[in-house]
Amino acid sequence: MTEITRVPLQPIAKGSLTKLWLGVAAVLLLAAGLAWAAAPKGLTVDTLVEGTGDFAQPGDVVFVEYVGKLADGEEFDRSRPLPIPPGLLPEGTPFPLEEGATIPGFYEGLQKVRKGGKYVLNIPSEMAYGAEPPEGAPIPPNADLTFEVEVNEIMSQADFEQKVMAIQQAMAQQGPPPGADGGPNAPANPQPVPQSPPQGQ
Repeated sequence: MTEITRVPLQPIAKGSLTKLWLGVAAVLLLAAGLAWAAAPKGLTVDTLVEGTGDFAQPGDVVFVEYVGKLADGEEFDRSRPLPIPPGLLPEGTPFPLEEGATIPGFYEGLQKVRKGGKYVLNIPSEMAYGAEPPEGAPIPPNADLTFEVEVNEIMSQADFEQKVMAIQQAMAQQGPPPGADGGPNAPANPQPVPQSPPQGQ
């Protein structure tokens, strides 16, 4: 009968065991970090002040006052009042909640807001302009964007269109405001009434 020579395993020194576990932990953390970096980062919405009522839905028009910033905090855009008499429409810029009316991150973010709320929309570049921002825009390629928004009103598209028609009729009956003909009372930087929100606001 052949005798098998048994060679006992040498015990692992305490220091070596610690190094082994640290090495395993480092590999796991590295793998998790690479997976996180490779995963697409989605939109996040931080609530500063919770609004009331229902969330905005596709087909609504959301009136917001907003400030757009780059990741380093530099401001690149902000809402401006519409060139109409005050009180005819809610304050802020009206955004129809329709796909393609604005960047995807803003479209999705506005569906997570309520009237009266204040929010911060953190939009990754792939849900903003990606590698090709609009020509002349102060936005670098692949830029993540942040929008601070205050929601003044949410109304249906039908109500919005009805209000706009009433405003157009009232303004047509009154005639052009003083200075609209380019005379001495004309505003220094007249702005046309926007027919739809600019892409990316």
